[in-house]
Amino acid sequence: MRTAQRIAELPPYLFAEIDRKKEAKQAQGIDVISLGIGDPDTPTPDRIVDAMAEAIRNPSNHQYPSYYGAKRYREACAQWMDRRFGVKVDANDETLALIGSKEGIAHIFLAFVDPGDYTLVPGCGYPVYHTGGILSGGLTHWMPMTEENGFLADFESTPADVLARAKMMFLSYPNNPTSAIATPEYFDRAIEFAREHDLLIIHDNAYSEIGFDGYKPPSFLERPGAKDVAIELFSCSKAYNMTGWRVAFAAGNATAIKALGTVKSNIDSGVFTAVQDAAIEALLGPQEVDELSALYQRRRDLVIDALAKIGLRAQMPKGTIYVWARIPEGYTSADFATKVLEEANVIVAPGNSYGPSGEGYIRISLATPDDRLEEAIARIEATL
Repeated sequence: MRTAQRIAELPPYLFAEIDRKKEAKQAQGIDVISLGIGDPDTPTPDRIVDAMAEAIRNPSNHQYPSYYGAKRYREACAQWMDRRFGVKVDANDETLALIGSKEGIAHIFLAFVDPGDYTLVPGCGYPVYHTGGILSGGLTHWMPMTEENGFLADFESTPADVLARAKMMFLSYPNNPTSAIATPEYFDRAIEFAREHDLLIIHDNAYSEIGFDGYKPPSFLERPGAKDVAIELFSCSKAYNMTGWRVAFAAGNATAIKALGTVKSNIDSGVFTAVQDAAIEALLGPQEVDELSALYQRRRDLVIDALAKIGLRAQMPKGTIYVWARIPEGYTSADFATKVLEEANVIVAPGNSYGPSGEGYIRISLATPDDRLEEAIARIEATL
């Protein structure tokens, strides 16, 4: 049996590998603390669960869902965009339901990238920005990101020969894994760059509702001209503790939304309509995001203080549920993550798994109870 070459070219998926290592340790009876995956440890709000319970009993929701999302869900997405950001999008032509933003990221490649086309990808970013290109036969150009420039992806250094074959550019701020944030001026430069080089920008705004110290992450679509060149992805996963529900949406440029919808209608059958009804409650009901942000901010402070005491330097994030920390001299990211796993039974995500600019760092997830976070840092200290 001969599998496709594209499968051989795929790196092991980071989070599947983390799960595998965790399960192997636990099978030996070892207490493992995982700081590797951003899966909220607090429950989905009762109001959303109750909405789902009601929706699942509605027989009309048991039929095939709309490929593009129920009209009422897309209208709720548009209403949320207006209320949250002051951004107006047409519910019919400029919104699209997604089975989680990961699915939208993977499928947008099939809508725009032909074999040999380049996608500009942040040097530290969600792994599917790269693996989606492999699956579509496309090529990745890694945009450099450095601590000195605030981990803003340097699209302006892209070589001319790459730009001549580029179709798309991914951005994500607040950024996973670095937790960096972008300025309005940076977004404006990206819009002008995309217009000049005929690029589609996909802004992955999965952490739009997690902000600290009074910071409220913006929408890329707030910037003038953004809808001419961009779509933006939003997810219920982190904002409403709904990672397992698999529901999100894309909004923005109508041509790109139509192309993505065309791919999806030929591959999947849409989001279960009852889940969409629950997501409507999430988006339009009482918002608990300030309380959730306060929880992660407290954990951020706990981790930053603990890391400082053991000599590991970390950025002070303004958003997301991660701390991005420098590793000690003499290790690669993978070496240090392996050492911590083997000696401390703590899982951290090696920075190089997110791209070449991630070497020298680890990502620590804050989606872990306070006492376990404290114990994990103490275990790491013991290995040093």
